[in-house]
Amino acid sequence: MDLQQTAAAAAERMRGYRSDETGWMVCKKSNLVVVSWRPSSEFPGKVYKGEGLINASPDKVWECLKPEPDGFRVKWDANVKKFQLLEEISQDVSVLQDRHLSRLSAAMGIIAPRDFVDVIVVRHYEDGTFSSNATNVVHPSCPPQPVLTPTEPGAELLPDGLGGLLPRSVVDSFFPSSMMDFYSNLTKAALSL
Repeated sequence: MDLQQTAAAAAERMRGYRSDETGWMVCKKSNLVVVSWRPSSEFPGKVYKGEGLINASPDKVWECLKPEPDGFRVKWDANVKKFQLLEEISQDVSVLQDRHLSRLSAAMGIIAPRDFVDVIVVRHYEDGTFSSNATNVVHPSCPPQPVLTPTEPGAELLPDGLGGLLPRSVVDSFFPSSMMDFYSNLTKAALSL
């Protein structure tokens, strides 16, 4: 598996979702955040997209979002317990283990904690925007942990594939609410810098 190509494909997939406005339906909205969904063309279920306005410089927002082991995100994002660098492929591409506890053990404890092993690529665009794009991979330095539920390789576009036993109403309310909380917490973190 060529991790550089896998990362590049994830970035292009995300860029495609960002630029294609076809079929998105708003499911949750505030003054500064809009969460939308549309059916996935890659898996059964929905893909969710969050768009928010944060009254902070792009550099401060990026400082909050950077996926790095001792970065600020581990301090402010209650959903991320830790990032562990498994492999640095290039300046903009790395493989990280991302341990999520709160967000995915939500829904009254129905959803188990997860370890994500992701190849992550950071892209900076001419219009001043940036993106951190991730997709799950299997990496030899981080075999699945028996206590945690490993995620399956595939696009991490906030798919709703949480398993067949959850009622659709739980899934449909969980992701939009979780994304709204994320933007609220990100805004507070960016303003604290």
